[in-house]
Amino acid sequence: MQSLKNKVIFITGASRGIGREIALKCARDGAKIAIAAKTAEKHPKLEGTIYSVAEEIKAAGGEALPLIVDVRDEAMVSNAVSQTVATFGGIDILINNASAINLASTVDLPAKKMDLIFAVNVRATFMCSKICISHLKNSSNPHILNLSPPLSIKPKWFKKHVAYTFSKYGMSMCTLGMAEEFKNDGIAVNSLWPKTLIATAAIANNISKIIYHMSRKPSIVADAAYHIITSNSREVTGNFFVDEFVLREKGVTNFRQYAMHKFIPVLPDLFVDKSVKTVHPNLLKVIHR
Repeated sequence: MQSLKNKVIFITGASRGIGREIALKCARDGAKIAIAAKTAEKHPKLEGTIYSVAEEIKAAGGEALPLIVDVRDEAMVSNAVSQTVATFGGIDILINNASAINLASTVDLPAKKMDLIFAVNVRATFMCSKICISHLKNSSNPHILNLSPPLSIKPKWFKKHVAYTFSKYGMSMCTLGMAEEFKNDGIAVNSLWPKTLIATAAIANNISKIIYHMSRKPSIVADAAYHIITSNSREVTGNFFVDEFVLREKGVTNFRQYAMHKFIPVLPDLFVDKSVKTVHPNLLKVIHR
């Protein structure tokens, strides 16, 4: 397992939630982190800004570059990547964390909102990866990590929210294709998805506070992400990891530590079947080394 000290990490949507938690986890190693997100001013309903997270990263031991970025805007993404390279000297890891959720049915989803979830989830993942590739090729251990689910064609994952499912699987298809496309360049491309719901603003604001309290903390995803992006990029690529299974292989047995409330059961997330255990055998070597 490699340290992330002085590694340059470009994280989209890192002003709160899972992105913020991954940033702080990496910062404790001394990583240099570009925070690419839209929130520059405090939002009345949402915690965190790119500047507040930058201060947290510095306090944790890392370096931070807050960047105002709408991941739907190619020019903004390209400029943010250029600023990151100019400031830190390159990019070692890209984490496509930014995501839009809308669980509306086919007849209830306006075209404008469909365009939004596809632009943020699929197009941005593809575009951010495309723009970062030339810089990742110069890294000694380059990784792309997409926060997206294991691919499945089971109708149950589609029938209630076709568009959202399609958009998240679109991210995973980027993993599937790019892992093969850039294998000879040594660039690892993997997906990571939580086994249970994660307590984020998206859950609190779009679903319910009750569900929010029946979720796990974002730190479980960050801990799993850390083990993936510190693995050997030439050995661990093209996988669809689930956070709990990654950590179980690391030896973690107490998952109540990640629960929002110790005595309230957690709910499974979408897209994860009970039988799914997607841990790559080479990752086990890295974890147990």
